[in-house]
Amino acid sequence: MLIAMPSMGDLRFAQSLVYMCDHSEKGAMGLIVNKPVADLSFADLLEQLEIERSASVEGINVHFGGPVETGRGFVLHSTDYVSDLRTMQVQNEIALTPTLDVLEDIAAGRGPEQVLMLLGYAGWGPDQLEGELARNGWLTCDGCADLVFDVPVDAKWARALEIMGVDPAHLSGTSGTA
Repeated sequence: MLIAMPSMGDLRFAQSLVYMCDHSEKGAMGLIVNKPVADLSFADLLEQLEIERSASVEGINVHFGGPVETGRGFVLHSTDYVSDLRTMQVQNEIALTPTLDVLEDIAAGRGPEQVLMLLGYAGWGPDQLEGELARNGWLTCDGCADLVFDVPVDAKWARALEIMGVDPAHLSGTSGTA
């Protein structure tokens, strides 16, 4: 996971916690897991997509996954669900499904036990993320299902820092090199 440092220049990533899904020489892709969309509920999203629901979708929020392709949806979820179309296991406890069928299954009560719905993603070109890391824009920590699914949204960034043994109050907006 990427933890945005106070020196992060892009306000879209201020105090963001980004779950990394792919990182190679071609670039990187991740999903911001702690920025809910204020004016769109999961039920509203299902209605817009004309997906009927027979199960409760209360408690499922829609999140801003990042500034790239904000009309495209992604579902991070527990590995108890696999789409017939496309599910990518990202980690032992976390999978990613970018296809409409996962939304249909959630609406019908056949979806994964743990769900995080995201619109858009964070993307970096070749060596772009490495440059941001070198300029101290991000800290990194191990990704875990607890941070993604269980920690309250407004506490995720600070909790990720605490797991690393860092007190958010001691972070500086400036950095240097030794």
